[in-house]
Amino acid sequence: MEAIRVFGLKLGSKLSIHSQTNAFPAFKLSRFPLTSFPGKHAHLDPLKATTHPLAFDGEENNREFKNLGPSEWGHQFLSAHVDLSEMDALEREIEALKPKVRDMLISSESSKKKILFLYLLVSLGLAYHFEDEIKESLEDGLQKIEEMMASEDDLRFKGDNGKFKECLAKDAKGILSLYEAAHMGTTTDYILDEALSFTLTYMESLAASGTCKINLSRRIRKALDQPQHKNMEIIVAMKYIQFYEEEEDCDKTLLKFAKLNFKFLQLHYLQELKILSKWYKDQDFKSKLPPYFRDRLVECHFASLTCFEPKYARARIFLSKIFTVQIFIDDTCDRYASLGEVESLADTIERWDPDDHAMDGLPDYLKSVVKFVFNTFQEFERKCKRSLRINLQVAKWVKAGHLPSFDEYLDVAGLELAISFTFAGILMGMENVCKPEAYEWLKSRDKLVRGVITKVRLLNDIFGYEDDMRRGYVTNSINCYKKQYGVTEEEAIRKLHQIVADGEKMMNEEFLKPINVPYQVPKVVILDTLRAANVSYEKDDEFTRPGEHLKNCITSIYFDL
Repeated sequence: MEAIRVFGLKLGSKLSIHSQTNAFPAFKLSRFPLTSFPGKHAHLDPLKATTHPLAFDGEENNREFKNLGPSEWGHQFLSAHVDLSEMDALEREIEALKPKVRDMLISSESSKKKILFLYLLVSLGLAYHFEDEIKESLEDGLQKIEEMMASEDDLRFKGDNGKFKECLAKDAKGILSLYEAAHMGTTTDYILDEALSFTLTYMESLAASGTCKINLSRRIRKALDQPQHKNMEIIVAMKYIQFYEEEEDCDKTLLKFAKLNFKFLQLHYLQELKILSKWYKDQDFKSKLPPYFRDRLVECHFASLTCFEPKYARARIFLSKIFTVQIFIDDTCDRYASLGEVESLADTIERWDPDDHAMDGLPDYLKSVVKFVFNTFQEFERKCKRSLRINLQVAKWVKAGHLPSFDEYLDVAGLELAISFTFAGILMGMENVCKPEAYEWLKSRDKLVRGVITKVRLLNDIFGYEDDMRRGYVTNSINCYKKQYGVTEEEAIRKLHQIVADGEKMMNEEFLKPINVPYQVPKVVILDTLRAANVSYEKDDEFTRPGEHLKNCITSIYFDL
């Protein structure tokens, strides 16, 4: 049953194959010339039109803000030791094993076994080594899918009565696979809604009963928290390596390959964080700014691991800096600056004049923010200007206690997240991709882009609602929805979750449509960005309020195994 997930579990429909570029050689960061992602809500008092309690014009000496404190990671990555000779040795071992694993893939006796092996490669984080072979295998498998399903009883899930077979419940791995695949449905795949409902009951029972082997029970509980399709690939690989090692049919060669590959990736990430940590420390924010901002460099780099392959080292460093700029802009406008200062900041950024005289009249802390933005990303001039102007619009709404319509709020506040800013940064960091073509695609794929913006905006508002209300920050999607539709807080939150779920199906549908750019572009830019958001919001907004879940993920990726 696990084979169906590789095909996207298109029960009754067919999955189109997108074009892919050839595999790229491993990227050696050591030879590279260095140059908001990122809980349950308590009942609150009825909405009142209040003004923002933070300082406004004339109140700059009496500001109220919450000291968010330093990063719990400190500067430990500055002293991280990365042995380049160890990286070279690992790379040689990986290259020596690749032909053996490639032969295992090619020599699979049947289409089903080949598909199951592809699933192993994806789950273990190894698929990027065999992009051409996987593309060929999928194309061949899709041509034979009807034949494969006809000859395999475990690929037929419904009985003659049109209901899912109860005997499926005896196959715990099969139920898990069907549950995972059910999350890949589109707006018209109603059978997948049935599959999700059917499998969820059994999954919860299996997790609670303890009737499965401990290894499989852990995997089931993790899938209930975050299905594989929605999870970051590097986290999936880390968890699956641990699971696979305890399986009776574990292939020792494949396991060794996966462990070597993960260690090689870890060393890349540590080297990048060491570089970024020096860059961040050199900014000397502690002496230049009050402690109103989130100190989240490590979390920013973790969010960049959506591009987890070695060849995306440039993109990860680039993205980490972009995320850091976004945090400082957002926290300055949202948590500290007066409305007049937000307007001055927007005007200064729009002029894009790094000359000191152009910043006359700004308070010293804002000059530091402006210089940081200028010095880091001069090439992002246009998008940075737009982001600041949108922040100003939201700040005006907040000061006035204004609640726009729900749709208007999403149009403006969604862009405040600067997701398109992030998308552009990912593309700039990707090599061997036709940039003009990719940028044109990004601008034209309105449904996908708006889908990501809507999901992240709504999750951010849902998990940040209590904090917003405590600060008098009433302009958010929950309150706008309450006002427009005359519903309760609980009903508004339920509806926003439904909008997120419907949007996920819409985006799954969009990914199946033919495109004129390599599949890596929408995969890395859109899908992997969504996966990072899913991880950041799995338990709460742990990017803003670091919790054990995100801390454990970071520890596992950078230190464990």
